[in-house]
Amino acid sequence: MPPKTQFTQEQIVEAAFALAVEGGLGAVTARAVAAKLGCSVAPIYVNFATIEELQQAVVHRIQQMAASYVERQSGGGAFERIGRASLAFARDYPALIRERVLSPKRFAGADPAQDRALIAMMAGDPELSGWSEAERGRLLLQMRAFQLGLTLLVANDQIPGWWGDGSLDELLLQTGEELVRGHRREGEKGGHR
Repeated sequence: MPPKTQFTQEQIVEAAFALAVEGGLGAVTARAVAAKLGCSVAPIYVNFATIEELQQAVVHRIQQMAASYVERQSGGGAFERIGRASLAFARDYPALIRERVLSPKRFAGADPAQDRALIAMMAGDPELSGWSEAERGRLLLQMRAFQLGLTLLVANDQIPGWWGDGSLDELLLQTGEELVRGHRREGEKGGHR
């Protein structure tokens, strides 16, 4: 009898990630991962106690990838890079975006550490200098609400035909600028800033 093939956790997560890219986390089952690897389910359960543990490892990989998309964006301020990264990720991984939005519990909800990192990154943006952490957080949430809709349109290939060749990145940036201007006006009325 030939020796059993050994698989590392990383190889198993990679196979599971490939399945998630095509069909979301629901596609990550022990049998599907085993089929992708060309083995029985035994190596999966040697490395992961449950399929949920493997799915969480895939979620962690997705979160790391999303952060790397932000880091890879060049030019502009941090806020701009975050927005551009979200659209790029939606173009590259539409099933993951749909999964994130439609089945948030699979992704263990919002990641407070990631949000804190984004809010801290926004502090380095010259347009947001002098803004408090709470103000940057509010702006992030406002932009996220708009961005979510736009990202879903991209992920579901539902950009209206009348939009033509208009740049979605420019639309995202224009909306961000309008939110920043609106926040400044609100601050001026309220006597702060």
